[in-house]
This record gives sequence, structure tokens and C-alpha cells, in this order.
Amino acid sequence: MRLPQRAGEFGPAVVLLAAMAAVRLGPRPEDEGPLWAALALALVIAGGLAVRRRLPLTAYAVGTAGLVAEALWVGPGPLTPVANLIGVYYVGLCATPPRARLGALLVLPGVLAWFAPEDRPASVPVAVVFVWLLVWAAGYGTARRNREAEDRRADRRREDVLAERVRIAREPHDVVGHSVNAMLVQAGAARVVLDTRPDRTRELLAGVERTGRDALTELDRLLGVLRAEEDPDDRDDPLGLGRLVRPLADAGMEVRLDIAPEARELPPQLRTSVHRIVQEALTNALRHGRARTAEVTVGRREDTLLVRIADGGEGPAPHYRPGRGLRGIGERAAALGGRVEHGPGDGGGFTLSVGVPLP
Repeated sequence: MRLPQRAGEFGPAVVLLAAMAAVRLGPRPEDEGPLWAALALALVIAGGLAVRRRLPLTAYAVGTAGLVAEALWVGPGPLTPVANLIGVYYVGLCATPPRARLGALLVLPGVLAWFAPEDRPASVPVAVVFVWLLVWAAGYGTARRNREAEDRRADRRREDVLAERVRIAREPHDVVGHSVNAMLVQAGAARVVLDTRPDRTRELLAGVERTGRDALTELDRLLGVLRAEEDPDDRDDPLGLGRLVRPLADAGMEVRLDIAPEARELPPQLRTSVHRIVQEALTNALRHGRARTAEVTVGRREDTLLVRIADGGEGPAPHYRPGRGLRGIGERAAALGGRVEHGPGDGGGFTLSVGVPLP
């Protein structure tokens, strides 16, 4: 990889040096300066061209100095303007904006010195300066477009990183929040019946233990700790809603699931999103609505996956505003191009409906 890169940097300089030397070694006018001086200046000019990418302003300044010295003391060479033109393009392309603008100021003295030994109309140097500045502007414009494109790519990378951070933060919140709320309800119920119903207390404490273990298992899945083979439970319950409602049942909440057969063949990302949406909705129903019943429906209408969670809880307060959980559901749905509707249910409680286009 390094050989082609170096060839691209030094190749034009070597070719130009050979051509300039060949011109100087050919028939020479009588008024031309010493040959050794002409060859030395050709080496300086071509050497500046060799570092045009790494040190564009320095390379152009060296090349312009060689051009001025050649024009005033040796005699103008026919290929020197070509080297200078390449140099001014790379000043606009590779230098920082302030240094590139400084390089543009070197165009005028270089061109004037080049035409100083010759008696030509003033319009000729002006036209040459215009062409040189036009070539510089082409390089400068290309560099600016490249910088803008890189800035856009960097902005997209930052947005992707931020979105990934939000997603990573939301996943543990959904897992832990759901389980902790269920465990709190179970522990509270066990405390109430501790003295009067020891058998019920043992059942509730066992439910707390199961919920905690399920939460750890879910975190293991999330963090990729478990082995990669498919879990048999996932084949029977691809959306994971069965294991999701078990701790809620232990906490005294009856959840009825109505899952359409086609909803079991969803892509993995969509399955995960449905699981998290239902998890967050049921957690809100238990925690905020104090619901004892809920119904979860997952089905399909044409090209849209429909998820509906209706609970029999206390319902929202008047003029309620969505909290973190509902906002997280909205973000999940929006990431999949879907929409969310929520509000009081027709028969009381709270209803959440999510529609997501199927791939």
C-alpha cells in the first residue's frame, strides 16, 4: 500500500525533473545562465513539488522562489510554469484555509517576476494571474466540499453513537424496571400477609426469587453472556411474553395474551421491540395504574403490526403528560417508522396502541 502512495507523491516530481533537465541539456540560447544553476533550480522546483501534499504552502513557496530565481538569473524554462501551476492547485486543496489564502497571495509576485525579463503587454500577466487563481480556487473549492462531507459524516457518526447509547440505556431500564416493580409489589403483598397467611407469604417470596432470577437471565441475554444457541423457550414463545407475565401473575395481576400466529414470525429486531413495548406498558399499568387485569393483543392489519395493551387500572390523571416509559415506547416505535397512541380506555384504565410497518 505504501509503494503506490509514494509513487503518487514523487512520480510527477521525478517526471518533471527529468523533462526540465532534458530541456536544459538541449540546445541553449546564448544569453541563458550557467547550466549548473539551471539544473540546481530544476531540482529545487521539482523537490518542492514532491512534498506538495504534506507541506503544500512550503512546497509552493519553494517552487515560486525557484521560478523567480530562474526567470531573473538563468532564463525562464518552458516547464517551470507547469510545476508552479500544480503547486498552486495543491495549496488550495491540501493546506489549511488560512495557509491556502496566504498561498494565493504568492501568485502575483511569482507571475510578475516570471514576465519581468520579457517585454509583453500588461494584459498577458493579468490573464496568467487569473488562470493561476482559477486553478487555486478549484483546489480550494474541492477541499471545502471534502471538509463539509467529512463534517456531515462525523455528525452522522455522533448521531449514531448517541442513538446507540440511548438504546443501550433503555434496554436495562426496561428489563430492571419491569422486574423491580413486580418484586416490590410481591414483597409488599408478602409483608401484608406475613402474620396471617404464612403459606401465601412463602408463595410471594418464591415469586420474588423467580422474578429476580428472570431479571438476571434477561440481563444475561441483553449483555450477550449466554451461549449463542437458540433457547427452546424462545421457539415456543418467540416474543417472550409468556415469561414476561409470570412475575406479574405472582404479583396478583392477571394478564391475558392474544398473539396472532403471523406475529410469531417477526424479524429479531421487531420481536425485541414488541417485547420491550409490552414490558414497559405492563410495568406502567402495575406501578402507576395499580391494575389487576390487562389484555395484550399482537396482530397484523395489512402491512402493519399492531400491538395493543389495555389494563383495568385506575387510568391516567386528567391532562396527564407522558413520562419516561411512554417516551421510550414512542422512541422505539419511531425508530421502526411506527406510531403510538395512548389514553384512557373506553371502559376505564389505560390503553396503549402501537402500529409498526412490517418489513
